[in-house]
Amino acid sequence: MIGFDPHDHRACIDAALRTVEERCRAEGLQLTPVRRRVLEILLAGHRALGAYEILDHLGKEGFGTQPPVAYRALDFLIHHGFAHKIERLNAFVACSRLGVAHAPAFLICRLCGRVAEATAAPDRGALAQAASATRFTIERVVVEAFGVCPTCAAVAP
Repeated sequence: MIGFDPHDHRACIDAALRTVEERCRAEGLQLTPVRRRVLEILLAGHRALGAYEILDHLGKEGFGTQPPVAYRALDFLIHHGFAHKIERLNAFVACSRLGVAHAPAFLICRLCGRVAEATAAPDRGALAQAASATRFTIERVVVEAFGVCPTCAAVAP
């Protein structure tokens, strides 16, 4: 699980971009310059960013400053599993488990804002049992845990 562990961040970004580019080629998807740049922005810090923060970056780089520019790119990235929305923060993160079918769960540091992505298992455990008992069909589960990452915990008083 990447997010809180030290790692070669440049290699992490390069690998993610290669994976997305390969999938787009294989599936005939268009990874436009704006979509690619939004993904790069999300990959840069392993933290959730709001659409207007992303739009700020795009505007400074000449991609446009109208909200639809960012939202269209984010819609594409989310629809194809390249990014996720953090519901509670109304913000977005790059998927750290590209190419793997999964139900994401997010560990969000309340101090630095970094996000680690883990895998939830909505088809097992207490939630699945409750759904089964009530004949409820789970279509989507959002798991967002707030706390303190190891780096912040080491320096927090």
